[in-house]
Amino acid sequence: MPSKAGTTRLVIVESPAKAKTISGYLGPGYVVEASFGHVRDLPRNAADVPAKYKGEAWARLGVDVDNGFHALYVVSADRKQQISKLVKLAKEVDEIFLATDEDREGEAIAWHLVETLKPKVPVKRMVFHEITKPAIQAAVANPREIDRDLVDAQEARRILDRLYGYEVSPVLWKKVMPKLSAGRVQSVATRIVVERERQRMAFRTAEYWDILATLAVVDAGEGPRSFNATLVALNGDRIATGKDFEPTTGRVKAGAGVVHLDSGGARGLAARLEGRPFTVTRVEEKPYRRRPYAPFITSTLQQEAARKLRFSSQQTMRTAQRLYENGYITYMRTDSVNLSETAIAAARRQIVELYGERSVPPEPRRYTGKVKNAQEAHEAIRPAGDNFRTPGDVAKELSAEEFKLYELIWRRTIASQMTDAVGSSVSVRIRAVSSAQEEADFGATGKTITDPGFLRAYVESSDDENAEAEDAERRLPNLVKDQPLTADELAAQGHHTQPPSRYTEASLVKALEELGIGRPSTYASIMQTIQDRGYVTKRGQAMIPTFLAFAVIGLLERHYPRLIDYDFTASMENELDEIAGGDHAAVDFLTAFYFGGANGAGDQDIARSGGLKKLVTENINEIDARSVNSIPLFTDDEGREVVVRVGRYGPYLQRAVPGEQQAPAAEGEEGGGQGDRAPIPEGLAPDELTPEKVHELFLGGGGERKLGDDPATGEPILLKSGRFGPYVSSGERKSSLLRSQSPDSLTFDEALKLLSLPRLVGLAPDGAEVLANNGRYGPYVKRGDEFRSLDSEEKMFTVTLDEALALLAAPKARQRRAAAPPLREMGVDPLTEKPLVIKDGRFGPYVTDGETNASLRRGQTPEALSIEEASEMLAEKRAKGPAPKKTAAKKAPAKKATAAKKTAAATKSTAAKKTTTAKATTARKTPAKKAAPKKATTSTD
Repeated sequence: MPSKAGTTRLVIVESPAKAKTISGYLGPGYVVEASFGHVRDLPRNAADVPAKYKGEAWARLGVDVDNGFHALYVVSADRKQQISKLVKLAKEVDEIFLATDEDREGEAIAWHLVETLKPKVPVKRMVFHEITKPAIQAAVANPREIDRDLVDAQEARRILDRLYGYEVSPVLWKKVMPKLSAGRVQSVATRIVVERERQRMAFRTAEYWDILATLAVVDAGEGPRSFNATLVALNGDRIATGKDFEPTTGRVKAGAGVVHLDSGGARGLAARLEGRPFTVTRVEEKPYRRRPYAPFITSTLQQEAARKLRFSSQQTMRTAQRLYENGYITYMRTDSVNLSETAIAAARRQIVELYGERSVPPEPRRYTGKVKNAQEAHEAIRPAGDNFRTPGDVAKELSAEEFKLYELIWRRTIASQMTDAVGSSVSVRIRAVSSAQEEADFGATGKTITDPGFLRAYVESSDDENAEAEDAERRLPNLVKDQPLTADELAAQGHHTQPPSRYTEASLVKALEELGIGRPSTYASIMQTIQDRGYVTKRGQAMIPTFLAFAVIGLLERHYPRLIDYDFTASMENELDEIAGGDHAAVDFLTAFYFGGANGAGDQDIARSGGLKKLVTENINEIDARSVNSIPLFTDDEGREVVVRVGRYGPYLQRAVPGEQQAPAAEGEEGGGQGDRAPIPEGLAPDELTPEKVHELFLGGGGERKLGDDPATGEPILLKSGRFGPYVSSGERKSSLLRSQSPDSLTFDEALKLLSLPRLVGLAPDGAEVLANNGRYGPYVKRGDEFRSLDSEEKMFTVTLDEALALLAAPKARQRRAAAPPLREMGVDPLTEKPLVIKDGRFGPYVTDGETNASLRRGQTPEALSIEEASEMLAEKRAKGPAPKKTAAKKAPAKKATAAKKTAAATKSTAAKKTTTAKATTARKTPAKKAAPKKATTSTD
């Protein structure tokens, strides 16, 4: 669409990719430029605060809380050059169109651009939900003003998060550990993960049994002849299943009225049913109907991408952003399940083309969202345009990641407008009377799908990996009441109750959405933040809280429970929505939250208590740091309390009898320590600290174990654990355990051998000692400053003088070891189709495809890392590009260097001359350091 004759318009979008796509849809007279996201934000630290505000008491917050919560905004350092370019362009055009995203965040960016550029020409807001030519032209033709209510809501959210983080985080620094952070939503998300782990720690498993019968129809006719049925009742009483047990005791719930079969009971009953007749007592058949799933919103897209594609929330949103900016899908941050009339028409046309007219219902389907305060005027996530492109149409244009996500969105959209899946379900009861006259009832269910409808295009996945798929069929023979059956096999089968599953990113997003906490634009950043802060680690898809998270959440629960209350946090989201709707004043909301007052947030509790400021300052002296950093586990068989302490160097176990005298405090820790200690291996989940595991850790570390007395000196030989692992000691002698040795199985004789190191092998012809020992890089022999590696640990104790001298005489080049084999071969990268392996490097294990390397993150192990996680890590590393190379400082001219040496020689002693030369050489070789580029500040929780 060309602009009016002689008129030049500047269109400002957020990203260069978006600018490139949009510029292709606009005619001459339009200049499209990117702001590169947020152009300004609250100061990140004292260095960001302008000089004229540095003396202000409120400058550390970046918010003048005493003057209407006026925010101090500063232009990000890495945006200044682009802002200068936009200011220049703004002076050269006749109109400015702000085409930032259509959500609150985009509205706020548009307002910040106006405040920063201060244009002298008319400014209009341009909004669209997809980047297609018709949508862009319609947005240009129908601009609007900036919505100040949306801006106020976003600003209130940003200030709220700043006040929460800057007031609560210092409490964590003082009482738990420096550099920790608290956040309005991140802390609640962490609490959800911690609570689930507590349930797993308190869980006690129970065993229960039933019988699986393989039954056969004598004359089956058409269809299957045999089927499986499970014992469901005995003498009229229901057989116990997993739901009938208390999770914290493993006992049958009181009043359950069930029969709890053990192994012997189930096997005995199966034996008594052998050869007995089975009869069908009831057959119930019902029609089966399943409606399609609604189109994707942000949260459901993240959930399904995690389940089906193993994408993280960040990976999903990053990929969706690229698809949106390049015109393949509609805007990906939405909580609306609506489809426009043109989208519905496009979907219905494509269904007819691909699946036939029978797959299209008579009337278009329309969906109602379940998300509170959903912006129903927006659209769901769908393929862009009035005619959807099939995955086959775009396959050659997209990367592997983009193609997978596009296909997922396309299938979900198409399926949402298809017919129901229909069929029939049948429930059967069968009875047999045992030789002891026990009435045993068995049950079986079947499902037959006669018309799959939408299931031909899309089947939703479940968080329960054992759940049956929607399109799965279970066909039973045609059975009627009183029909006789024979039992081909009766097998007693045991089961164990399972603890509640850990959250995945998908299920945590779902939980937050159901609680009304967070919004579409924040879910991905929340998932990333709680991992970046060290509160959560991932094992495969499972999210495991660290003991640091236990300490932080324990402090907040005991002293600031309202700040992490689910209903309270959701109520703040609701008030922010009211501000966005123009029904509530942002200043009143912030005043009540920070200072207290009548117009409080949510249920008024914090307002009545005097507000956040009073809450965190008055209560801080009541917080006992030692108690906060202690997570009780259990009392062992000897009456010792076992706790996890969160210390400066990580969590560790401690046990002591109550009332034992307190030992001196460890450096950097609050209070003293009691009893013996043992380190907790990195990667061990909290629920894995069972009494058996704790006993094992104390055996191998922390608690001393006496192995005997040294026959030569009479001193005790002790097995201990130190910062670098288990070791043995006797008097002044110490020696680490070998790689092949375990603390649990270490014998007295093995300990004596270890304490013999370093072992004197003999004397060389020149009288020098030849020693065998174990070092950082494995076993070796040495003479003076000459070292040679041994090929096994056992050789330290058996190598002869002649063998050692032969090794020492060999050139070092011959001592080079062959490249170590990889720790694990993973298979082919689903994105690049290159083989992935995990290797052990200087700084720990890393995954590589031969070109790109990515170190394993804290908590990840080579054994547990999935190929999807490895692929994602390498993709992120590739996206960052190569690390900037350091430029070496230029060397001084040779003549000057020589002159300097001569001068030094003339004025210094020989010893000083060597020092000066060494320093000069170091100075010449030291590369010049570059300042790392600063990242843009984003307004996340």
